[in-house]
Amino acid sequence: MCRTLATFPTTCLERAKEFKTRLGIFLHKSELGSDTGSVGKFEWSSKHSKEGRNFSEDVLEWKESFDLLLSSKNGVAAFHTFLKTEFSEENLEFWLACEEFKKLRSATKLTSRAHKIFEEFICREAPKEVNIDHETRELTRMNLQAVTATCFDVAQGKTRTLMEKDSYPRFLKSPAYRDLAAQASATSASPASCSPAEPLHT
Repeated sequence: MCRTLATFPTTCLERAKEFKTRLGIFLHKSELGSDTGSVGKFEWSSKHSKEGRNFSEDVLEWKESFDLLLSSKNGVAAFHTFLKTEFSEENLEFWLACEEFKKLRSATKLTSRAHKIFEEFICREAPKEVNIDHETRELTRMNLQAVTATCFDVAQGKTRTLMEKDSYPRFLKSPAYRDLAAQASATSASPASCSPAEPLHT
């Protein structure tokens, strides 16, 4: 990796700048983590995330598996931005809310948050109603009678499957991601092996 700006070839610097600009445009409209009215604060982090890694490698890994996409902060933000163009961001937001929900240890907080999640994503005419079947909706409703950290597992699993089989393939085929991946590939293949930028914070 280049140690100083002076050692970067001009083409490397230009490519890095262009890469970060393209990613910034791709993520610019994402409101992930900024909507204080939503259930949960989607400051997504994962034990699988690789802090300080080459960012172009991160972008390229998003197409390897849905799990790798979800383990990347920028991947989640980019996917969320894409879902907003399809008016289906509620699926990812529900999945993330469930992940945060399962981290709670207070029974009181679990109960309070569970009802908020249900009202926001599960119940009929919810402001961000997710696409689940009637049986799953009723099972989740029954689970609220004795709230546990797993009460949304079935509904969360079905929305994840829906995203993985439906939205995720379209995300990978989208012009925005394909262009970004091409730029990441070009950056990774540069002779200087330069990193385009540190991970963006949305």
